[in-house]
Amino acid sequence: MNDQSQDVVLDTETEVACPFCGESAVVSLDPGGGAAQDYVEDCPVCCRPWRVRVRYDDTGAAAVRVEQA
Repeated sequence: MNDQSQDVVLDTETEVACPFCGESAVVSLDPGGGAAQDYVEDCPVCCRPWRVRVRYDDTGAAAVRVEQA
């Protein structure tokens, strides 16, 4: 029996490259914040502000983009 009503598991973190210093950093994601999110977070390496844009798709995968704020 194939159960098509499985719960979707949303991404809770992803790795991005800082648009200022180029260093990789892990960004924690908040699935409870909605399917589309836009906020500012500081780089943990160089401390400069990023604009973080998160979009969740129907499978729970997050598309994350960071740019200079």
